[in-house]
Amino acid sequence: MNRIAAAFVAACHDELEAPKPGNVHLFAGGHRMTAEDFRRSAEAAAAPLAASGSRVGERILSAIEATRAAVGQNTNLGIILLCAPLAAAAEDTAKELRNAVNDVLDGLDVEDAELAFRAIVLAAPAGLGSASEHDVRAPATVTLRAAMTAAANRDRIAYQFSHRFSDIFDRGLPEYEAAIRRWAEPKWATLAVYLSFLAYIPDTHVTRKFGAERADALQHEAAEYRQRLQSTDAPHALLVELMAWDAALKARGINPGTSADLTVASLFARRLLLPDASNSG
Repeated sequence: MNRIAAAFVAACHDELEAPKPGNVHLFAGGHRMTAEDFRRSAEAAAAPLAASGSRVGERILSAIEATRAAVGQNTNLGIILLCAPLAAAAEDTAKELRNAVNDVLDGLDVEDAELAFRAIVLAAPAGLGSASEHDVRAPATVTLRAAMTAAANRDRIAYQFSHRFSDIFDRGLPEYEAAIRRWAEPKWATLAVYLSFLAYIPDTHVTRKFGAERADALQHEAAEYRQRLQSTDAPHALLVELMAWDAALKARGINPGTSADLTVASLFARRLLLPDASNSG
């Protein structure tokens, strides 16, 4: 397994170890999925995602095909969409990662869009409807970046393509670094990243399924838990309450999947920035 694939698998495993309310993790499954489904998905998707020299669209489609073969359901579409440009950028070791990501985004073409559209249709994510322009069920007519830009106001994953992965580099990474310095435990640093995304950005997966009002309410709940996490030196003391909130969200079918996908991408970017990308750092 090459360094990029190893970093991807490790980031996915790290994310599962954090007690992320509403999402799947080692403490509890949910939404007809288990942590093992996500482990198998990460291991299946890693090699095609990190295939040397592959275009972003090829990485996305091949990784989703491998995931489908391994677990038979959509576990990681958002993760793959976010991590494919990062994986491609990481091959350019002469550039700082953020600059390399910008170059990858600038180089996306119509074929990338066509392959990504096929991957999205294959994954069939919950809440996927039709779009008035650049619908994924129709042939691509613009670059992947242009298609994502058109969807940016309704999908925070698409937003990264038009805003140069700003949420990853300007929120996810700094949040993790501050938290790991404070608590020295990756699972709590990961939780801090997840709650930061959930508190500051309405989760667009929740919005698609339940509407803006429910997403806004979830954002306010997350802000309260984030404040409590930030104010304690013993985050494990919050675990019982976090798991109660987790169970309540899952009982209503609420899965903040976009926040979780952004968290994985942040962990992946951090590992790619380490001297050894597979280092547990």
